[in-house]
Amino acid sequence: MATSAGLLLLLLLLGQPRVGAGAERKAVVCAGTACYTAHWDKLTAAEAQSHCSKNGGNLATVKTEEEARLIQRALAQLLQLEAPLVTRMGKFWMGLQREKGKCLDSTLPLRGFSWVGGGENTSYANWYKEPKNSCTFRRCVSLVLDLSLPPLASHLPKWAEGPCGNPGFSVNNIEGFVCKFSFKGMCRPLALGGPGQVNYTTPFQATSSSLEAVPFASMANVACGDRNESEWHYFLCKEKAPDVFDWDSSGPLCVNPKYGCDFNNGGCQQDCFEGGDGSFRCGCRPGFRLLDDLVTCASRNPCSSSPCRGVATCVPETLGKSYLCRCPQGYQLDSTQRDCVDVDECQGSPCAQECVNTPGGFHCQCWVGYEPSGPGEETCRDVDECAPGRSPCAQDCTNTDGSFYCSCKEGFVLAGEDDTQCQDVDECEDSEGHLCDSLCFNMQGSFRCGCLPGWELAPNGVSCIMGTTTLGPPAGPHQGDDMGERQGNLVPSASTSSPTRDPKGTSKVAPTVRGPSLLPNAPITPTPPKTMVPSGPPGVWMEPSTHHPTASTGHRESTGGDFAAKQNDDGTDGQKLLLFYILGTVVAILLLLALALGLLVYRKRRAKREEKKEKKPQSATDSYSWAPERAESRATENQYR
Repeated sequence: MATSAGLLLLLLLLGQPRVGAGAERKAVVCAGTACYTAHWDKLTAAEAQSHCSKNGGNLATVKTEEEARLIQRALAQLLQLEAPLVTRMGKFWMGLQREKGKCLDSTLPLRGFSWVGGGENTSYANWYKEPKNSCTFRRCVSLVLDLSLPPLASHLPKWAEGPCGNPGFSVNNIEGFVCKFSFKGMCRPLALGGPGQVNYTTPFQATSSSLEAVPFASMANVACGDRNESEWHYFLCKEKAPDVFDWDSSGPLCVNPKYGCDFNNGGCQQDCFEGGDGSFRCGCRPGFRLLDDLVTCASRNPCSSSPCRGVATCVPETLGKSYLCRCPQGYQLDSTQRDCVDVDECQGSPCAQECVNTPGGFHCQCWVGYEPSGPGEETCRDVDECAPGRSPCAQDCTNTDGSFYCSCKEGFVLAGEDDTQCQDVDECEDSEGHLCDSLCFNMQGSFRCGCLPGWELAPNGVSCIMGTTTLGPPAGPHQGDDMGERQGNLVPSASTSSPTRDPKGTSKVAPTVRGPSLLPNAPITPTPPKTMVPSGPPGVWMEPSTHHPTASTGHRESTGGDFAAKQNDDGTDGQKLLLFYILGTVVAILLLLALALGLLVYRKRRAKREEKKEKKPQSATDSYSWAPERAESRATENQYR
């Protein structure tokens, strides 16, 4: 172990840059488990990231306000290395970038940008102004500050986004960049008991004499005494125990009997006790004990420094030299034995259906269509979606295990986005074949058949047969009395007769046929009859069928009474339909007459115009006529006779 430590120290000595030999000027601030370095250099964002990564780091992240203050301290040290600058705004690259093709997200604090070193989206942000909504180019973020003024603790550097720059071309106002280096632990700074100087060289090749925390694997170069008589010592920051980092030295450094405890308290952390011969030693206050380096003090209660993290609690052991970290229920210790991680109880399948893990516990849930059997119970039972008052279906609902489905009555089909509603089927339109021989009337959930004038519905409710007349006065009240109560049916009117007498004195009945009527609520679909050729006097319309077409049985006489009763109910419907036919015929005739009259007027006007064109002015010879030559020849012949 000592050999490896010596070898590491030798390598650090060989690789240590000489102070004042043209080393790069940069500022260093270390705290916690990270160090930040600020650099002067006009580089692109990619070049700055490459410079940081060569030494094991990345461009600095600013995830918290505390981290922003540490970076501000590093920038303040950097500005002190330069002469007073003119008033201008300078920018320093930080590790926040947005790749090409990724657009602005104004709902997030980082606006769609991500940290170069990885990590989740953080809540802290300090934008100088809102970033541009651009997705076509890579964008990078820099820290903005006034170079002529010292940074103030109350004014943290603002964030500004812009182009990342191209190699060989400097970006406007870019003055440098800030790097971040993370470590597993830190050593305390070395305390000198006499005159001397300490210089620290970090693993990322930064040199400083005023670090508040020295990162692991750093080397300390101690020069004791005056410049003329200097004594050199080298020490290395090592990990002496898990999460315990300290120097490989013991006792105060650069001790000088001439000064004793008067110089820097003898290098002791708490108390310094002088001997009679000019020597001294370090001591600790009550409740503390001196550590192995003979300089540092630690509490006798190992839990006083809160070594356990997170929700873990510290429990000191019997002798008080060590401790144990314990976790609450639902957690367990991680690999460091100092922090707690959540236990996923759902791995053991404690729930009947679904298990949801939570920090330090879990809870059970039921699937969709199920509900807990009772308060606090982990079992689930089926939800009856079809129960009265809960059914989402318009007509029929059938409950299943964890779900349900809807159905419709005959004559309806499922409709709606979730198939919970029912829609009427228009059998008269959707049927491939003709359901009725003549007329078809769609009803809610069904349909009816009807016939044209002169025909009546057959007993099967589908076909039409030649109509008959009814002799004698109608029985029952006049069909017009309850016409207001009938709607949506195509019904035939009752046939009535008026008695007359022939010359012999015998009475005869002249049949009077009342036309069919149609109410406006019932849609009609005419269907051409298959074999209907009337060969006798016009009959009467039969009442449409009130059921789906099926083969009917029984005698025709059994349907006659019902038919006569329904004739009296809806006779006016036939009259309206007949009136529609008559009005339609009259309108057609009037249109034809108007067309003929228009043609006649047009032809007369045209004839008059042509007659005027053919007229010419008359002369005096128009009233004379020439005598025929044959009369002269006869006069000559008479002379010879």
